[in-house]
Amino acid sequence: MTATADRGPEHIRRRAAELGPWFHNIDLGGVRTAPDHFLGDYPAVKWRSFAHAIPADLTGASVLDIGCNGGFYSIEMKRRGATRVLGIDSDETYLTQARFAAEVTGQDIEFRNLSVYDIGAIGERFDLVLFMGVLYHLRHPLLALDLIHEHVARGLLVFQSMQRGAAEVAAVREDHDFAETDIFDDPGWPRLHFIERRYAHDGTNWWVPNRACAEAMLRSAGFAIADNPEAEVYICRRVAAPRGAGAVYPSRGSGR
Repeated sequence: MTATADRGPEHIRRRAAELGPWFHNIDLGGVRTAPDHFLGDYPAVKWRSFAHAIPADLTGASVLDIGCNGGFYSIEMKRRGATRVLGIDSDETYLTQARFAAEVTGQDIEFRNLSVYDIGAIGERFDLVLFMGVLYHLRHPLLALDLIHEHVARGLLVFQSMQRGAAEVAAVREDHDFAETDIFDDPGWPRLHFIERRYAHDGTNWWVPNRACAEAMLRSAGFAIADNPEAEVYICRRVAAPRGAGAVYPSRGSGR
C-alpha cells in the first residue's frame, strides 16, 4: 500500500503523529515525520555525506540494519535495489514506526524485535550490515562488534558512532613496556569515554569513543577500514579477526 494509493496525506499525517515522537525524519508522501528535529533534516543530512560510498546498485544483495529505528536507512537500502532487507531494533515503538514508513513508501522490508546481542539467532549472513548510531548506546560495545563479525557480516559493514575527544590518531606500536605510562596521556591514544549518568539528556548513552578508539575497535573485531567518507562513518570489509573468535574470551596468560 502506498501513500498515493489508499492513503491520503491527512491520514498519513494523523497516523505519523499518533506514532510519534520520531527520531528519524522521513518523507512520507510529503509528510515529514520529524520536521522540527534538533539535528535538522536527520538522518537525511547525515546520509547525504556518505551515500556515495555505498554501492548505488544493491540488486541481489542482502542487508541487515542493526538498530533500524524508524527505518530511514532500511528504506534507502531497498530503494537501491537490495533483494532482502532486515531491520532489527529492541524498541517496539521504533519498529512500529519503521513498518508504517516502509508500508507508506511501498518498500518490502522485514522488521524484527531483536537486540544486537541476539543477532546469532538470525542464522544468516548479509552482504551489507548497517551499524549506525548504536555503539555508544551499548554497555558492551566491543562484544557487539565481535558478534556482528562472527554471526551476520559477510562483506561490508557501514559503521557510525558519535565521537568525542581528540580527532588525531596516535601511532600505536605492537607492544609497550609495563613501565611505559605516558602513552596513555597522548590525546590520540584510543579512548572509550564512560558515561556513568547521562550525556545529552540521554540515559542510554554509555560509551563514546574518540576517533582513534573507533578505528581500533573496528580493526580489533575483524573489520578493515576501506573508507572514511564522513567524520563518524566508516565503510569496512570483513576480514579475519586478528585474535580469532572474539565473542567468547577464554582465559589466557597468567595475570590474576
